[in-house]
Amino acid sequence: MLWSKLFIPTLRESPAEAEVVSHKLLLRAGYIRQLSSGIYNYLYLAQRSLLKITAIVREEMDAIGAQEMLLPALNPAEVWQESGRWDVMGENMFRLKDRWGRDLCLGMTHEEIMTYVARGEVRSYKQLPQIWYQIQTKFRDEPRPKSGLLRVRQFIMKDSYSFDIDAAGLDVSYKKHHDAYCRIFERCGLKFIAVEAHSGAMGGSQSHEFMVTSDAGEDFVATCPETGYGANLEKAVSRPVPPAVADPEGDLEPEEFHTPGKKTIVEVAEFTGLPQTSQMKSLVMVADGKPVLALLRGDHSLSEAKFGTATGASDVRAAHPHEIREWFGADPGSLGPIGVTNMPILCDLALQGRKNMIAGANKDDHHLRNVTPDEDFKAAWHDLRTVAPGDTELETGKPLEIVKTVEIGHIFKLGYKYSDKMGLRVLDELGKEITPIMGSYGIGIERILCCAIELYNDELGMTLPPSIAPFTVVVTPVSFKDEAQREAAESLYKQCKALGLDVILDDRDERPGVKFKDAELVGIPFRITVGKKLKDGMVEVSNRRMRQSADVALADAAAYVKDHAL
Repeated sequence: MLWSKLFIPTLRESPAEAEVVSHKLLLRAGYIRQLSSGIYNYLYLAQRSLLKITAIVREEMDAIGAQEMLLPALNPAEVWQESGRWDVMGENMFRLKDRWGRDLCLGMTHEEIMTYVARGEVRSYKQLPQIWYQIQTKFRDEPRPKSGLLRVRQFIMKDSYSFDIDAAGLDVSYKKHHDAYCRIFERCGLKFIAVEAHSGAMGGSQSHEFMVTSDAGEDFVATCPETGYGANLEKAVSRPVPPAVADPEGDLEPEEFHTPGKKTIVEVAEFTGLPQTSQMKSLVMVADGKPVLALLRGDHSLSEAKFGTATGASDVRAAHPHEIREWFGADPGSLGPIGVTNMPILCDLALQGRKNMIAGANKDDHHLRNVTPDEDFKAAWHDLRTVAPGDTELETGKPLEIVKTVEIGHIFKLGYKYSDKMGLRVLDELGKEITPIMGSYGIGIERILCCAIELYNDELGMTLPPSIAPFTVVVTPVSFKDEAQREAAESLYKQCKALGLDVILDDRDERPGVKFKDAELVGIPFRITVGKKLKDGMVEVSNRRMRQSADVALADAAAYVKDHAL
């Protein structure tokens, strides 16, 4: 490839709309251009990198016996209605009608369609297990697209699906994917962690996310470097920081007191002189249309994902003020569990063993002292809170760290959610009809590129890993008009190609500084500079990430890059 013939529209300044590092550099380096909110054109360099990533993904998926397919992005509503997700996906799903008025959607993921294919073709246990995958464009109507390619409305996903005869088989398929994902991300040069995760709308019994630590992310993960524990905050469990003061002793009766205008935990704490840890936080939630009272320690926050798991609800929201007034006879800020009989009460585990705490009195501007769980009210106990800074690991007591991350992959044990609802059945060894068990596994292709840029960059631009950089090496003659330099550069270019290196020759009539800056900006890992040392039979080989250079004999330069690019 000759640089002068390629479309690489680099920019000297970061566009004003760019937020995170990867967004800025992808625009500056001419990888992408925005078409609309959350919709991007992938230009030449981006496409080269993305194709390298998908090649790695294909190799590792094929290695575990997965079979590649390509399913329609345009889906009939009926298939999604069978699984129940037509309504669950809500406004995140792009919906349209055909000329006859029939409902269609653009696929967000393909559990339903893969199950539809299996239902029509798989008849016997002898045909199982199966692992099917595709690398395909997906669509999600993000309400707030942001951060370049990290949160978009159209993106490329590798999604795969396993069908097994029983749970033991699913364990094998799940482990195959877990290990394949580790190899994929390692080959792409990423530093990542695999953590326990909440399955969300996907459903199922178990899931893991593969995360890259980055300030560009929107997910938070609790990790313990000492033990290797890791979980998304929606799933993480921990031992909370102990209460700031001990509870009052004695078997005390609840006692009402006036708290004029004190609505928040902070205001009540200041009014009583007792810390937030001495109070109960009462949150009125609506789970699948029914009210539920959730109780937590005053300084803790409710995890809606954990609350959803505890209630078994798929639709969870906070109650509206008018609903709270109707159910409690009081406004938010004065609510508590005593006397509540018209809804279930869930109590967070951090309140177990606590006594004589402060809670709302279900009377405006009034609270109660000396409220003790399981004595003054009855509740079901669940882990409801979000892990907080200062918490420790549940089993070992080791300190936890909470870090910001980007999700690059997610694997799920779906169980029977889709196969059962959609009528997928096979005959077992005894001729009995049974339901196969399923798994679902996704990788965000663009996110791999973005995370590599977030991890590997400096003030000059990207420092991409050779495995996913658009080119491995650029041959740069200081002056292409100089006959000796031109001939040497062209010879090096041919040698690199012969060794299988992805090489580009910068033949532009530009100042050396311009050529160097462009190569550094777009993230080419190695540069062979042909300049004044050529008279001594030497060229300069530069390592972009290490920012180190070595003088190498002209005849050895291509092999030198080959050895160091592995």
